Amino acid sequence: MVSDELWALVEPLLPKPGPKLVKGRPRIPDRQALCGILFVLHTGIQWEYLPQELGFGSGMTCWRRLAAWNEAGVWDELHLVLLKKLRAAKKLDWSRAAIDSSHVRAAPKGPKSGPSPVDRARPGSKHHVLTDAQGIPLAVSLTGGNRNDVTQLLPLLDKVPAVAGVVGRPRRRPDALLADRGYDHDKYRRLLWQRGIRPVIAERGQPHGSGLGVFRYVVERTIAWLHGFRRLRIRWERRDDIHEAFLGLATCLITHRHVQRLC
Repeated sequence: MVSDELWALVEPLLPKPGPKLVKGRPRIPDRQALCGILFVLHTGIQWEYLPQELGFGSGMTCWRRLAAWNEAGVWDELHLVLLKKLRAAKKLDWSRAAIDSSHVRAAPKGPKSGPSPVDRARPGSKHHVLTDAQGIPLAVSLTGGNRNDVTQLLPLLDKVPAVAGVVGRPRRRPDALLADRGYDHDKYRRLLWQRGIRPVIAERGQPHGSGLGVFRYVVERTIAWLHGFRRLRIRWERRDDIHEAFLGLATCLITHRHVQRLC
């Protein structure tokens, strides 16, 4: 499940394991543990039901590795490496970016979950996604299901890493930002102009058919790709950092597909 190409990118970023303090079974290799994590991400299976005959180790072992690697910032570093490859090949389109969010049900209530306005106030969370003009994810985040989309506009822009890869200064700001009516607010338009970003946001009260859907569909497609990973369709994790780890890993996998296709 982990190709040699992907493993060559991931392996240098993984933290070195500490010495074993007690005798016991040998440590499961990191590559096998990553295969187990990907199996859970793709299938949505519960950790305790991870089949032992696959050789990926126990579900708890894979869970601990995922938590440790997320705490070490592995997925953020891997995402930046992939974005640098795309920019070096001149395949990142900074002419415009698109932003949107999607609601997911939170089975156990926990941090970064809240009463959903679209699911009879049941606990839910939101995935916020920012992409370039082609749908390549630049930043993702997790919030409670009751958070207004526009409140996450600036935090998501701030989360875009500084991407090098070509001669000159690293880049982290698009020329324009496309958004739907949920982001229609004069205050945030002014703040975007102050950052040198041209806001292209649909206005409330206007008839549908603004034409932005021709360009905005890329972020909706990326959200659909994220939810193609069954573990992300419903938030099963009480701990928000574990769900964010899955979200970050899925973002890296989608970006890696773009690297394979474009580079």
